[in-house]
Amino acid sequence: MFEFFTERAKRAVVASQDEAIALGHDFIGTEHILLGLAGTEDSTAWEVLTAQGIELNRTREETVRLLEAAGVPSSGGQPAKDALASIGIDVEEIKRQADSSFGPGAFQYPRPAYTPHAKQALEFTLREAKALGHERFGTEHILLGLLAAGEGRGLAVLAALGADPADLRAAVLAKVAPETP
Repeated sequence: MFEFFTERAKRAVVASQDEAIALGHDFIGTEHILLGLAGTEDSTAWEVLTAQGIELNRTREETVRLLEAAGVPSSGGQPAKDALASIGIDVEEIKRQADSSFGPGAFQYPRPAYTPHAKQALEFTLREAKALGHERFGTEHILLGLLAAGEGRGLAVLAALGADPADLRAAVLAKVAPETP
């Protein structure tokens, strides 16, 4: 599926993974996808979000606030690291060696997994692109997929920031499927 993503859409997906890791989460939720979109400058989703007052730092702050309020830990994958340590594997030493050999950030463990809501949003990305007759998936389709999924903390973050999903959807569609005279 990812081979059909545009370069900006791929950057947004990677940015969502990076956001999850940076926040110490061992999962990628719709909130992380939203952060990836909000951080992919000069993309259609970024333009729409910015026009609606949704910018990366505020989105990150609200994400952290909502997750902390929900009691979601920022474990950084500590349970998996502890399990490996119990059999004599030092994940931090592996990270140091990988960073030394391949450059900083070359090794990330554990790799976060997508939540069911995030997977659903990415599945809706495909549907949204196909419904518009597009063969490639851009950030606009990811945002439409996130909105169409109708569930997940990404929508809660948008609501907390005062964004209306219907308005966001209309703004995206106005950019990618303008009405012809």
